[in-house]
Amino acid sequence: MLPAMSGSGPRSEQQLEHDAPAPGGAVQATLARAVSIAGVGLHSGATVTVSVVPAPAGAGLQFARVDLPGSPTVPAHCTWVADTQMATTLARGPARVSTGEHLLASLLALGIDNARIEVDGPEIPILDGSAQDWLALLDQAGQAPQAARPLTIVVRRRVEVVNGDRHVRLVPSPRLSIDATIQFPHPAIGEQRLALDLDAHTFREQVAWARTFGFLEQVQFLRSRGLARGGTLDNALVYDHRGVVNPEGARAVDEPVRHKVLDLVGDVALLGGRLQGRLEAVRPGHGMTLALMQALLADPDAYEIV
Repeated sequence: MLPAMSGSGPRSEQQLEHDAPAPGGAVQATLARAVSIAGVGLHSGATVTVSVVPAPAGAGLQFARVDLPGSPTVPAHCTWVADTQMATTLARGPARVSTGEHLLASLLALGIDNARIEVDGPEIPILDGSAQDWLALLDQAGQAPQAARPLTIVVRRRVEVVNGDRHVRLVPSPRLSIDATIQFPHPAIGEQRLALDLDAHTFREQVAWARTFGFLEQVQFLRSRGLARGGTLDNALVYDHRGVVNPEGARAVDEPVRHKVLDLVGDVALLGGRLQGRLEAVRPGHGMTLALMQALLADPDAYEIV
């Protein structure tokens, strides 16, 4: 049984009306109104503000760098991934945006197809390290149905990427499901596995609250490379050689694998539509997920857009 947490537990009527399955819905959806939030970037340490704004049917998800002249945009699509080191970074021309996985995962899980994501810096804020604050923000916005059928990418045959003892694959399935396994040589983590059918309900209850995690011994190294400058115990689950450093502890023993599933959902949102298939992953990472999406889209016989 999962622990009671802020952002979990009994859901309000407003939350329940959002909890329709993401893939296969009858119509596209956008936000009912614009909403904004500010926070610190995990890697840059800079304070940025994000506004998620309604967009017309067929527009998809797009990031707009409103701090740059002309507010240039970059679509939330794997075509525009420029880097996968420690986060997924999108870039097109002067528009560059990183660490959007938690927001993108929330939009996909709630079935929001179209939105303009306006940000006044190069990195989406990490907030508490999970997706629960993004869900709360999107709940405030509400949803507006649109007179267009959603775009669904249906996996028709197996596609796989293997790198040593790591692999990710997509196989046909009547719904979006994820089966993820992680393995860390740490006494408090070890091997963890989570398998679930993903919809708004399971995302909210089982995945969204899981925080990004890391190891105390790596912090200095990451900061020497310009990463993790905004990381604190308020926005990450941190382990030393014995266990969890955070005073409040982990939100669940298997919080790390739940966060990996969160990242997987955010990355597959970059397919540009709702995914229907089973994603199986052992020791996944952003780079491998990107390679899997590229392999899928490169094989016209492996998928169908409906």
